[in-house]
Amino acid sequence: MIGRTEIAALIPHAGKMCLLERVVSWDGTRILCVTDTHRVAGNPMARNGVLAAVCGVEYAAQAMAVHGALTGGGDRPRVGYLASVRDVECAVARLDQLDGELKITAEQLHGEAGRVIYGFALTCAGRDIVSGRAAVVLSA
Repeated sequence: MIGRTEIAALIPHAGKMCLLERVVSWDGTRILCVTDTHRVAGNPMARNGVLAAVCGVEYAAQAMAVHGALTGGGDRPRVGYLASVRDVECAVARLDQLDGELKITAEQLHGEAGRVIYGFALTCAGRDIVSGRAAVVLSA
């Protein structure tokens, strides 16, 4: 298991913007992360105390970034830019009202030099919350 300090060293997000708390497991194509930051007062993505479900895309993007860093062969990871998201489905309106920790999974569906496509899903207490696909463009 990897904790918040190690996660923060792998991605460019700092302070409260590092939304993930633990990496539970990962392999060459998949990662599972967990967090309770969706319920923390002062979440940097919340507006007027409301953390919209669409913010789940950022949680997934951070899981993808951690996955890329962990599977990148030990080199400093390249910078990645979220180029597009597709087929995003939100089963709830808000993340801040969910009881229990969020589980974030990301699976690399396709990868080639300069571009990676992931499928992602967020669940809470066994319930599907947010899902979709994301394309990430990598720069050297």
